[in-house]
Amino acid sequence: MATHIFTSIIANYIPKARVLAHSIKKHYSGAVFHLFLSDATPAGLKDGREPFDRIWTLDDLDLENPRQWIFEHSLVEASTGIKGFALRKLLDMPDCSEVLYFDPDIIVLNRLDSILAHFGSASILLTPHLTEAETTREAILDNEICALQHGIYNLGFLGVKKSREGQRFAAWWASRLEQFCFDDIPRGLFTDQRWIDLVPAFFTDYAILRDPGYNVCTWNLTHRKVTGSLTAGLTVNGRPLVFYHFSGLDGGAQEGMLKKYGASMPALYELRRWYLGECDRMGQQELSAIPWKYASFDNGEPITARHRALYRERADLRSAFPDPFATADVKRSFYHWFEANGESKRNRRRRWWQAIGTSRALII
Repeated sequence: MATHIFTSIIANYIPKARVLAHSIKKHYSGAVFHLFLSDATPAGLKDGREPFDRIWTLDDLDLENPRQWIFEHSLVEASTGIKGFALRKLLDMPDCSEVLYFDPDIIVLNRLDSILAHFGSASILLTPHLTEAETTREAILDNEICALQHGIYNLGFLGVKKSREGQRFAAWWASRLEQFCFDDIPRGLFTDQRWIDLVPAFFTDYAILRDPGYNVCTWNLTHRKVTGSLTAGLTVNGRPLVFYHFSGLDGGAQEGMLKKYGASMPALYELRRWYLGECDRMGQQELSAIPWKYASFDNGEPITARHRALYRERADLRSAFPDPFATADVKRSFYHWFEANGESKRNRRRRWWQAIGTSRALII
């Protein structure tokens, strides 16, 4: 029996996924590593030189209509939404004993034995964003309120054992993500993450991992002191740093929050420099600009959030336009229907002039 580990990405995250996979293979050579790709597969990715044991695409998952499903989701929603299906697939593999998920922007720096040991008493392993209460108003706003909005548990990591309860959890989570994996905080949703807040209510066979060495990130540095070096080893509050999460790296938030909460930890700046260098070595400059295949209709026009929302809200549109990306046949094209009936530029302009006319009438 083997431990199966996976991550979920779009193509421009391949360099980070490579760094993650290499770090896992270094510290746990017996793991089977899977890459789940919500995108077109770049040429040469399956040439046998990758650190991935298997690469999966949307067509490998049990989605009733993959093209409709992914059309309804943004880039982030799609990458997180397939995690439930991926988990279910891996748990069904004959040689699987447990499954670990890591976000692609995570680096494993130590053996995973301490994590796997928790499967002796639990089927679902979770890491909270925070394990201690903040003491300043600024940190409460940055960290505690942010966790309340996005989810108590960070789904950059998840562990699930192949057990009756573990598979029941996987089926439940996949079902929710199939229908409700949206970034809609006002409605209580944040992709795959907010659903996990319900785990302690719905399941009994779970463990909340509070070891400071797990899922270290800028949002929990107020209570986690990282010391040491890459050569001598990194510790957190005196314990081994098992895995570090570079959340927000590409958008600049990671660097800003590191300066704010980790300025006194030179070890983290060394780790950041090393990680950026590894990403470059794995093809960051070449691959980071790959456009997402599902960002546009097949005529090259961009798909907007309104396109996606309207299509998923209306069953009649899904029935009339079974392939929402297709534009060649005007009568069977959701794009052309939307241009004629939806919030097209022409309609927005008409509404704007109507609004101006109304406001003028009110003024007069």
